Amino acid sequence: MSRAFAKEEDSLEAPIIPPRAALPPGTPNYVTPRGLELLRQELQALEAERTQAEANRENEADRTRQLTVLNGRLSALSARLATAKVVDPRTQPPQEVRFGATVTLRTVQGAKPGLVRSFTLVGVDEASVAEGRVAFISPIARAIQGARLGQQVRVPPAETVEITAICYPAD
Repeated sequence: MSRAFAKEEDSLEAPIIPPRAALPPGTPNYVTPRGLELLRQELQALEAERTQAEANRENEADRTRQLTVLNGRLSALSARLATAKVVDPRTQPPQEVRFGATVTLRTVQGAKPGLVRSFTLVGVDEASVAEGRVAFISPIARAIQGARLGQQVRVPPAETVEITAICYPAD
């Protein structure tokens, strides 16, 4: 349908501002040094995008909607940055799984015995399964935190894994 036939009220609907990754109430917002840098880069990019949107005077309704979304995203990001607690992985105990660790697990019991997988425990904003970065609040991360090298741990839903390697990269 042509925009000419849209109701004027449609342009007045509140835009949807995508939420940031969830952080349970009362949980500290831990970030790695890399994660903090990524948040700062995101802030710079959003500020540049807002500056560009403010300068665009072609379509006032679209401009207003875009600025509302950008300001909402900037507000959420600023709040996340204000609560960030940087944890330097190099200060963590080398033989124990803690925030910032890259951990290698081998399945001992479960659907795929012998399966080996590695991932790094990071903050919620830095998590990316495709990059092998798992949020420290995820079920598997919670299950293995505090475990030591060689220890077997029960992880959800019904699997036992052995911690075969713990490494703290110098992000």
